[in-house]
This record gives sequence, structure tokens and C-alpha cells, in this order.
Amino acid sequence: MLETFLFQFTSMFTMINPVAAIPIYIALTEAMTPKAARWVAMRASITAFIALCVFALLGEAIFSFFSISVNGLRVAGGILFFVMGYEMLRGRTVPKRVDGETDGDFGSDVAVTPLGIPMIAGPGAITMVILTNQASTGPGSSISMYVAIFVVCVLTAIVLASGRQLLAKLGRSGSKILMRLMGLIVMLIAVEFFFAGIKPYVIDIARAI
Repeated sequence: MLETFLFQFTSMFTMINPVAAIPIYIALTEAMTPKAARWVAMRASITAFIALCVFALLGEAIFSFFSISVNGLRVAGGILFFVMGYEMLRGRTVPKRVDGETDGDFGSDVAVTPLGIPMIAGPGAITMVILTNQASTGPGSSISMYVAIFVVCVLTAIVLASGRQLLAKLGRSGSKILMRLMGLIVMLIAVEFFFAGIKPYVIDIARAI
């Protein structure tokens, strides 16, 4: 069981890649207090944990009922991230904060989307938990998968909080430069998401011609 857990953990951690979520997390929590930012990291990780567990149990049935595919999620996520990256290059964040909105209210929104879903619990991670659950050989394998999801989400919260500490050391000018650099990185991630999702559709169209 330990060997199964280690395999599931390493695969899940690599697929989720919490380091890739740091740019968006930093941009969205730039104006927040350290305590509020840590709360966002924790809330995003909890959201991702719940989402991945739900998809592990019901993902195949949900996709089948709505006649959707993971590739569609990749395309939608790619478009969302590209818009966010573009706004970050301009020194702005998406979603935008409403006048008078508290750190708690804004943090609750961004912790769910885009941080929790689809940044942490992204198309790759969702596909992996669905396939892992299908390939489960018994209760032990299923339990280790949920434990692996939990551990990875806890580590993701720690990684995000550590990334936020980097921002505090850079100062205001450094944070602005970092935000624009991160915007470019987010746009590159978006392109990878988009074309990974649209490629199967293009292949199907080419075969049909």
C-alpha cells in the first residue's frame, strides 16, 4: 500500500504542480495582509481537495451526463488564464476587486476560482483522479488515493504561502516587476492549456475530412 501511495502522491504532485499556481496567487493576494493571503491559500487548497474527491467519485458520470470532455475544460481554462495573464502584464488582476469589497469576500471568490479550480484542480489532475479511481484494485488503493490528494493539497497551501513571502521581500517596485513577469508566465501556461485541449478536436476534424 505504501508503494501505491508513493506512486499516486508523486504523480499527483507533479500533475498539480503547485509552483505553477504561485504567479496567479501572488497577483491576486498582492494587496492583502499576510494573514488574509494565507487564508486564501488554505481555502484554495481545500476547494481543490473537495473538487478532486468529487471528480474521483463522480467525474466519469458528470462528464457523461453533460456530454463534455476534459479537453473542453483545458480549452476553457486556457482562455481564462490567458485573459488573466494579459491583465497582469498591464498591472491589473482578474477577477477585479469591487469597490468596498473586503479581503475576506474577495479572497473567498478567488480561492474557489481561479485558484482552487482550474489552477490547482486542473484538467490534468481531474483526469488523473478519475483514471486512478477506475484502475483501483481494492479499498486500500482507493484510500491511498484520497490520502495522496489530501497530502498534495496541504503541500500546495504551504508552497503558495511561501511564494507570498517572496513578494514581501521584493518591495513595491519589485512586486510590480514580478507581477508583469508572472503575467507572461501565466499567458504561456494558458497557451499550453489551450492547445493541449484543442489538439484532439483538430485531429478528429482532420480524420473526418
